[in-house]
Amino acid sequence: MSSQGKMSNFVCAVDVGTASVRAGIFTGAGRMAARTVRPIALHEGPGGIAEQSSSDIWRAVCSAVRDAVAASGVDPADIIAIAFDATCSLVLLDAAGQPLLLGPDGGDTICWFDHRAVEEAQAITATGHRVIGHVGGTMSPEMQTPKLLWLKRHRPDLWQRLGNALDLSDFLLWRASGARARSACTLTAKWTWLPGQGGWQPDFLIAAGLDDLQERAGLHGTILAPGTRAGTLTAEAAAGLGLTPSTAVATGLIDAYSGALGILGATAGEEKGGSMALIAGTSSCVMSLSREPLRARGIWGPYDGVILPGFHVSEGGQSATGATLDHVLRWFGRPEGAPETLHREVTRRIGQMLEGGGDPGSELHVLPDFNGNRSPMADPGARAVISGLTLDTSFDALCILYWRAAVGLAAGLRQIITEMRDGTEPPARLHVTGGHVRNPLLMQLYADMTGLPLLVAREPDAVLLGTAMLASVAGGLHPGLAAAASAMAAPMEAISPDPSRRGARDRDYAAFLAMQRHRGELAGLDAGAA
Repeated sequence: MSSQGKMSNFVCAVDVGTASVRAGIFTGAGRMAARTVRPIALHEGPGGIAEQSSSDIWRAVCSAVRDAVAASGVDPADIIAIAFDATCSLVLLDAAGQPLLLGPDGGDTICWFDHRAVEEAQAITATGHRVIGHVGGTMSPEMQTPKLLWLKRHRPDLWQRLGNALDLSDFLLWRASGARARSACTLTAKWTWLPGQGGWQPDFLIAAGLDDLQERAGLHGTILAPGTRAGTLTAEAAAGLGLTPSTAVATGLIDAYSGALGILGATAGEEKGGSMALIAGTSSCVMSLSREPLRARGIWGPYDGVILPGFHVSEGGQSATGATLDHVLRWFGRPEGAPETLHREVTRRIGQMLEGGGDPGSELHVLPDFNGNRSPMADPGARAVISGLTLDTSFDALCILYWRAAVGLAAGLRQIITEMRDGTEPPARLHVTGGHVRNPLLMQLYADMTGLPLLVAREPDAVLLGTAMLASVAGGLHPGLAAAASAMAAPMEAISPDPSRRGARDRDYAAFLAMQRHRGELAGLDAGAA
């Protein structure tokens, strides 16, 4: 039944990011009635370690949902379904379903950007198995198989106690409904499960040293397409969330994939060569949704049907984008400045500099790989390079460094799009969502650097909107995700490239590529010395 027949019904969408949980209440037409945000704790340690607590995450989810319901004024009985998206963090549970704590800080969740498993990722890549072709030719330490191999190698005590390992969105599905089901999206994109090709590849697991993975990680459950109704809320979960036990629970998505659904789902198949989306926040993902599979160096996928049936998804990414700009402010900025306030002050000043017609800091170049290069190099060991620093410690010098780091990020985006579309039809436009859309400076820079018009959803949180689409299908408001995406799509605003900036951005991109080559030459010298 369409939403027009059930205008009194609402759905709840929950998005679990790196540092916070967002909950929204939506109508079947895609309009947001309320949105709340709650922080979640993060523990970072040496060696690329980043951990969280699934119990803390669930508490934040419950708090965010209860407050969103209260803010919306909607009767909980009118909220007919809930769906979750999340980062691709890995939750570890014992055989009794209790948190399997990694250390004294109480973390049982290895964060998506945790890089402890670099050696394990290299070992898995060395197997040469065909599944590696679905992750751009190189296994990333951000995926689940190397993290689990790390656990088996370095914490055999925990490996013996492991009873279940879940992508975070699948954990939330289980915590809410008790259903032992997993999303085809999470398993395909992060676990090397190959839909239509036999699913799990036993010879690969044996070669990778994970022959017992399916048993240890509880991978024998049901695999469902996103938006499928997996069950209803348990009495305990309903009480915690402030909803009713009759609320349907939808199979979820990885957060970036939900953002892609929210901004691409309504136009899937309409654009020549397929649609492209940028989901830009702490990190950035570039998603391609096309009828024909795309393959490229350092690009994850193609993944068949992980968002919409009949469409292939390919994913490129930058591991630290918003995090890079945060890092510049922490490293070079005033320590007494509040981060958000300092971001606003810096971007305001850069805007004033640009209004004068110049291009501040054109002699300064930043290769912004502070957390490795996910795409297209697939090199977690890549490091940032800054060329052109002076002794100037003024506020304007900070603003120029911030701006030039942003230019480096935009150049990386251009490189990813170029690699993804090599030999295929170039995209006509780039759909954008995520925290960066609140920064007009970045939006115009992305348009100028890529030469593509940007389409920005007026809906302030397209990731939540995509997750609301999942819930609407599970709740029966729409017959499928394509119909939900069409009915719930938000209006778009266009940002066009500034032709007067094209020459400067082309020079910046040429410098970006040259710095990559020079970094490779330096790495060759180091290797020769060793």
